[in-house]
Amino acid sequence: MAVGTTVPIADEAARPMSAGEKKVILASSLGTVFEWYDFYLYGSLAAIIGAQFFSAYPEATRNVFALLAFAAGFLVRPFGALVFGRLGDMVGRKYTFLVTILIMGVSTFVVGLLPSYATMNEYGVGWVAPVALLALRMLQGLALGGEYGGAAVYVAEHAPRGRRGFYTAFIQTTATLGLLLSLMVILFTQIYVNANYAPVVVTAADGTTSTLTPFASWGWRIPFLVSIVLLGISVWIRLQMQESPAFKKMKEEGTGSKAPLSEAFGQWRNAKWALFALLGLVAGQAVVWYTGQFYALFFLQTILKVDQFTANVLIAWSLILGTGGFLFFGSLSDRIGRKPIILGGCVIAALTFFPLFKALTAAANPALYAAQQNTQVVVKADPADCSFQFNPVGTAKFTNTCDIAKALLARSAVNYRTEDAPAGSKAIVNIAGKDFAAGEPTFAKDVSAALTASGYPAATDPGIVKIAIDPKDGLSNFAKVIDIFSAQKLTIIGILTILVLYVTMVYGPIAAALVELFPTRIRYTSMSLPYHIGNGWFGGLLPATAFAMVAQTGDIYFGLWYPIVIALATAVIGAIFVPETKDRDIFTYDDAPAR
Repeated sequence: MAVGTTVPIADEAARPMSAGEKKVILASSLGTVFEWYDFYLYGSLAAIIGAQFFSAYPEATRNVFALLAFAAGFLVRPFGALVFGRLGDMVGRKYTFLVTILIMGVSTFVVGLLPSYATMNEYGVGWVAPVALLALRMLQGLALGGEYGGAAVYVAEHAPRGRRGFYTAFIQTTATLGLLLSLMVILFTQIYVNANYAPVVVTAADGTTSTLTPFASWGWRIPFLVSIVLLGISVWIRLQMQESPAFKKMKEEGTGSKAPLSEAFGQWRNAKWALFALLGLVAGQAVVWYTGQFYALFFLQTILKVDQFTANVLIAWSLILGTGGFLFFGSLSDRIGRKPIILGGCVIAALTFFPLFKALTAAANPALYAAQQNTQVVVKADPADCSFQFNPVGTAKFTNTCDIAKALLARSAVNYRTEDAPAGSKAIVNIAGKDFAAGEPTFAKDVSAALTASGYPAATDPGIVKIAIDPKDGLSNFAKVIDIFSAQKLTIIGILTILVLYVTMVYGPIAAALVELFPTRIRYTSMSLPYHIGNGWFGGLLPATAFAMVAQTGDIYFGLWYPIVIALATAVIGAIFVPETKDRDIFTYDDAPAR
C-alpha cells in the first residue's frame, strides 16, 4: 500500500497484518526489549548495587541513595528526548535507533566492570565508584530518552489507519518483557553462582565482618556483562530496518522541519499539546506503571521482607499473566478511543491501590500485617530533631536521635505515629507501653527484641511467603519457578497481576495517543519530551519518594499517596483538555491536525 493512499478505516482494520508490517514490529520491539533489559537490570538489583557502591552510608540512607541513582537515569531522559528527538526528526528514525542502542549497551556493559566503593577506597578514592555509577546511569537515561519515541513513531508510521493502537501496543510490551528478561537472567545467574561458588567474607571500614553470597558479592555483574551479547543482536536487527515511509516522503517533498525543537516547543500552538500530553496523559500513566511494577517489587523486598528470589518469581508470573493486556487494550483503544482507557485506568488504580497493597501485606507477611494492627508504636521526639530522609547529594548521614529511631522502625516495616517532645530532648520509641531511648548503645537490640515480643516477625519468619531453594541443588533450583501452587502464592500473584493489568490499561494505548497528537515534521521531538518527563520524573522518582514518605510518616502505605494524587490529577486534566485522536490521519506534514 503506497503511503498517502486513502483506505477506509474499516477496511484497514479488517485486513490482516502484512509480512512487512510484522517485520517492522518485530525489529522495533526486539531491539527495544534489549534496551529495556539493560535499563531494568539496575532497578532489579538496586539493593545489591547500593551495598556495593554506597557502603559508606548507613543501611537506610544507602537504600535511598541506591534508588536515587536508579532515578538519575530517569531524570536525564527528557534531555535524551531533546537530543535524539531532534536527530530523529532531521536525520531519520533508523540511524537514531542505532546510536541510542550503542550508548545503552556499552554503558550497561561497563557497569558490570565498575570497581565497588570498597575496592576504590583501598586507593583512597572510594568516591569515584558511586560517581562513575551515576555517570553511567545518566548515559543509559540519555539513550533511553531517544529510544522510545523513535520506536513508537516508527511503528505508528507503518501501521494502517484504524489499527495504530494495536500495532504500537507491541512496543508497549517491550518495557514489561525487558523487565521479565532481566528477572529471568538474574534468577538463573543467582542460582548458578550461589550453587557453585563459596560465600565471600567482607570486612567493613569499622572492622566488622559479614558474609555475602557469591551473587551479592560479584555474581550480580554477570547480567550486566551479558548485555554485550544482546547489544550485538540489537545492532544487527536495527541494521536490517528501513526508514519510515512517512519520514521518507516528507524528506522527498522537502517539508521537514529545520528546527524541530523551536517549532515543537517555541510555538504555543504546538507546545500546548506537549503540556496537555504530559499532564493529561503521561504523568498518570507513569505513576500507575511504576507502582504496578517497580514499587510493587521494592515493597515486597524492602517492606515485606520477601527474599529476592521469591519476589522476582512472583513478579515474573504476574508479568507473564498480564502482558497480553497491552495488546488487548491497544486494540480496544482503536475501537472506543485512547482517552477512556488511559484515564479510566488512572482512576481505577488510584481508587484501589490502598486495598491492594494492604491485601498484599496480609498475604505475603501475615504476621507483619497482624502486628501492625495490634501493636502500638510511638516515636516521641523534638520536631527539630527529625529530618526528611531524602538526600539526593549524599551530604547528610541522619544521625539525630529521631532519625536513628525512624530509620530503625522503617527498616523493620513498623507502622508508628510521632508525638512532639520538649525541645532538646532525645527521641524515645514506645512499644506497647515500654520506652526505649534512641542513641543508647543497646537501642537497636532492645527495640528489635521488643518488636519481636510484640509479634513483629523476623526476616526468617516461616509465615513470610517463600519459594525455598537449596544452593547445593544447582540449576535444578530453576524448576522452583513453578512452585507457585499454594493459596498464599496464588493470592499474591493474583494481586500483582491486577496491578500489571492496570499498567497495561494505561500504557497499552499511550504510544498511539501521543503519536496522533503531533505532525510528522516534529513528531519524534514533540512526543518524546512529555513522555520522558512524565515517565522519567514523575515515574522514575516514585520509589525513592515513596520510601522517604514511608520513613517520614511511619506508615508503610503512605507512599502510595504520591501515585494516587498524580493519577487522579491526570484523569481530571486529560478529561478536560486532551482530545480523542484515534481517527486522525497522522500523515500530515505542514501543521498539526485540526483540533
